[in-house]
Amino acid sequence: MSRTELARALSIAGHPVVVLPGAVLAGVWRAAPPSVVRQAVLSAVLVGAAVMAYSAVQVRRGRWSHVDASVHEERRQLNVFLAGLLGLVAGALWVTGRPWGVVAGVASAGLIVAVAHATRRWLKTSLHVAFATFAAAFLWPRVGGMLVLLALAAAVAWSRLTLSRHTRLEVLAGCALGLAAGALFLVVR
Repeated sequence: MSRTELARALSIAGHPVVVLPGAVLAGVWRAAPPSVVRQAVLSAVLVGAAVMAYSAVQVRRGRWSHVDASVHEERRQLNVFLAGLLGLVAGALWVTGRPWGVVAGVASAGLIVAVAHATRRWLKTSLHVAFATFAAAFLWPRVGGMLVLLALAAAVAWSRLTLSRHTRLEVLAGCALGLAAGALFLVVR
């Protein structure tokens, strides 16, 4: 396997659509009632499926060049869609009386996207790295699991640099944003 192939594989394995549902499931599997597990995982999977569908439609209609949304305007559109979707899902979960931890997780994810969107003029924050780092918070207090996810986040950061999708500063910004959102999630859940 070449360096580029490895970087692509790590980028896919560390994609937010893959990492977040897995981390949510691992984080609540034995620590929460089955209904909370279902709500948390279903929320993560539905948001991921909606993002994948939105991206695929944009590419199929010729509005985007690739589902990765790396072009500035594509990224702006994706961030607006995703921040809005996460805000709506968090609001719907809150209004329907879902557990606060589930609401806080979705809201924290929305905050990551909103901050990345707000700073897009100056920085193309790596959302891959931000979400891989953020996902580690779902495994607290299982330090071993958190370390595995943080190692994955480091591998994803390497992959994003190797694929020339981001600069070092953008990867570091993603890491800092993910850590901040994870800390916020742990405090408010």
